[in-house]
Amino acid sequence: MQGASPSFRSGGVAAADAFKSLAPVIDPMTADTAVVWFRRDLRVHDNEALAEAAADGEVLPVYAFDPREYGEREFGGERSFRYEKTGAVRARFRRESVADLRERLRERGSDVVVRHGRPEEVVPAVAAAVDADVVHFGALPTPEEVGVENAVRTRLRDLDVTPARHWTHTLYHLNDLPTPYTDIADTYTSFRKSVENRATVRDPLPEPDLPTAPVEEVGAGPIPTPEDLGVDEIEYDDRAALRFEGGESAGTERLDGYLFEEDRLREYKETRNGLLGQGYSSKLSPWLNEGCLSPRRVRREVKRYERERVANDSTYWLLFELIWRDFFQFQFAKHGVDFFRRGGIRRRDDIDWREDDAAFRRWAAGETGLPFVDAAMRELNETGYQSNRARQNAASFLANDLRIDWRRGAAYFETRLVDYDPASNYGNWAYIAGVGNDSRDRRFDVVEQAKKYDGDGEYVTHWIPALSDVPPSNVHEPWTLSEQEQAEYDVQLGIDYPEPMVDPEGSYRTPR
Repeated sequence: MQGASPSFRSGGVAAADAFKSLAPVIDPMTADTAVVWFRRDLRVHDNEALAEAAADGEVLPVYAFDPREYGEREFGGERSFRYEKTGAVRARFRRESVADLRERLRERGSDVVVRHGRPEEVVPAVAAAVDADVVHFGALPTPEEVGVENAVRTRLRDLDVTPARHWTHTLYHLNDLPTPYTDIADTYTSFRKSVENRATVRDPLPEPDLPTAPVEEVGAGPIPTPEDLGVDEIEYDDRAALRFEGGESAGTERLDGYLFEEDRLREYKETRNGLLGQGYSSKLSPWLNEGCLSPRRVRREVKRYERERVANDSTYWLLFELIWRDFFQFQFAKHGVDFFRRGGIRRRDDIDWREDDAAFRRWAAGETGLPFVDAAMRELNETGYQSNRARQNAASFLANDLRIDWRRGAAYFETRLVDYDPASNYGNWAYIAGVGNDSRDRRFDVVEQAKKYDGDGEYVTHWIPALSDVPPSNVHEPWTLSEQEQAEYDVQLGIDYPEPMVDPEGSYRTPR
């Protein structure tokens, strides 16, 4: 089975202790050479780890393509299954992001050492080679990332090198929360109100002046090819909503283009449930999740837009969604591996999860016979992207109608999504499945959703050409077509497009 989550799902890091200490103060008189270990913070702007290192003296950036991030892995813990962790689309985006980081650093007289190897081997080796005093890096909230960080820190201490941790991935800084992160509310509304009323967003840090990096001592190294990483090459699909090009340069260009050049933000709340095209939503998530864009920079630009253009519900809504993203980052810091249990953080044991490989494969391939779900999955498979509305419906069908272990669906998304983030992905899947931060029934009636958000059938026919001639009145329910109508619309159910895998007129949970 392809898709899943990393080996940390079977292990455990004590969430309550993971982030007690951040960024010990380094005496600049003793920190002559600093290494910056880039992780999911592939940018020069608003990067505390880079800025602090530049203040210390000589700086050597390094990035490690961890081979554990690619190829087949096993989902740990109960009911384990195999998966492909990072698919071709996200691997391409990441490679482009590292290439752009290298170019931006070189423009500033620096560079980045790139290696294909485990960070706990690469980072200490580079630090030792240049006799570094300190290694700066961003801390990440999910257990696998914490485990890798701990392995790096252990080896650095063995070398008498100081690890300096920074918090670089969220809108609100960990140290600025109204309560310790271990005590934050488990409901979004309570969390949002607490940070909006009792916390302040820090200003983005400026790009630092960078000294020449001592790259010649270790060699810059090439960016691994897809073949090196064990992933496929992938061609851009011209049906995609947007060509997501990795890197800080492309991310800042998208931010400026969406807000100011196209002036889309003023109606974002009204258009955000769109399904086709590049302009219905900001689509900043790939750059945010890989760290090419800082959420604080996004907020700063939204505030500038509000001053220069308009402030309304739509401008607030983009900030609302940045806080939603923060919520899951801090939730995973708080709960750790509990989020990856089948019963979730609520430890629910009252749901009869099914194991049905054939049904899962039909869902993953976009062959369920329910056009709205199938269009969403085909878009994901071909482009690495889905709209929020499409994700919710695809997830709900697997988890709430087929009742297949929600983690298998989340794992498949992990493989395919260009904008995959562990906290957002698994947090939202758990939420939809009723085992996360909301135990209420989150089942979507996918046919009614399709009629509401794709009334003309344009999205479905865009991704399912076999249904192109079916009129909007039938396109979301092709099983209602008579044999004569099927002939008229040039689609034969069971041949050109599958019969529905469930009884759509009765309980969706009744497989055919």
